[in-house]
Amino acid sequence: MWISKPIYEGLPYLYIVLGGASLVGSMYLDYWYWPSIGFGVGIVGLVAGLVVLLKRRDHRDTDKSAQKKEF
Repeated sequence: MWISKPIYEGLPYLYIVLGGASLVGSMYLDYWYWPSIGFGVGIVGLVAGLVVLLKRRDHRDTDKSAQKKEF
């Protein structure tokens, strides 16, 4: 599945925002297991967003240095 570049570039930030919102929401929810679920989803969202951002940054840095060595 292909998605447009602006959506693709914005996904890590969406993961981070949704993870943060879930963490904040878990502080205010007090019904059944929702605080634990919100906390877990929040941590996963934050970690996923950060991992994707860092992996993309590293790949772009190594890709640029590889292109410089070719020429």
